[in-house]
Amino acid sequence: MDTLYIEIKNGVVFMAIEIGKMAPDFALEATNGETVRLSDFKGKNVVLYFYPKDMTPGCTTEACDFRDQHEQFGEMGAVILGISPDPIERHKKFMEKYGLPFLLLSDEDHKAAEEYDVWKLKNNFGKEYMGIERSTFVIDKEGKVAKEWRKVKVKGHVEEALNFIKENL
Repeated sequence: MDTLYIEIKNGVVFMAIEIGKMAPDFALEATNGETVRLSDFKGKNVVLYFYPKDMTPGCTTEACDFRDQHEQFGEMGAVILGISPDPIERHKKFMEKYGLPFLLLSDEDHKAAEEYDVWKLKNNFGKEYMGIERSTFVIDKEGKVAKEWRKVKVKGHVEEALNFIKENL
């Protein structure tokens, strides 16, 4: 039986992410108009990437890199899901503008981000605010976390995720 790890931050209880443990499930609105759950993809490897904001330079580069490698991920039985706190309508515009072939999920209340411990205090030009720390999780066919990357640097990251799946799953 798997051990459940929980963490409490600012009065919020959530499961801590640990390699080899079950990934937290979620139910989020997707760009296809449906509510998507991580558990819907059992039997497939999932590349779950959290990003700060649609239409920004780093997030656009990352999304387009995933787009450009989408076929290779698919050949390995992997599904790509992008999550940010943007509303679904903004996600749809982002998808259309850049031809993204994978689902984007809206986490406006940042509950999924909190469960994955990527909702962080950020500092930009001296201004502090809460937001997404760019992070990626590879979840295996059984729903367990196989790999995580935090504080992701966009350049070369998608290839790194693809290579991890090729070599390990």
